[in-house]
Amino acid sequence: MTQVSRYGHMLKVTLGRMRMKVVCRYRVEGSVLNDTIQGRMLGAETTLELDSPDAPERVARVVRNAERGCFVMQALLNPVPVTGRTLLNGAPLTPDQRGR
Repeated sequence: MTQVSRYGHMLKVTLGRMRMKVVCRYRVEGSVLNDTIQGRMLGAETTLELDSPDAPERVARVVRNAERGCFVMQALLNPVPVTGRTLLNGAPLTPDQRGR
């Protein structure tokens, strides 16, 4: 919602009350004890509720810009490479030690 407020200010659109609901669906399969645990995200749904005296077209422009400027939403819509590194007592924990 920070992006909505920020872009609303930049586009000179008056925004009042804002409320965001996010529902994520996910699944976890496998076993921690067997070292086979695997989590995955199945989807996400967002609902943004806004109050504004401005025209719907102007508010829609704010929302479009906020969605396009949201790093999390864009990373989910357009997956990016993710790399991980683990240090144990200051030394690298190698991938084979991590079970990759």
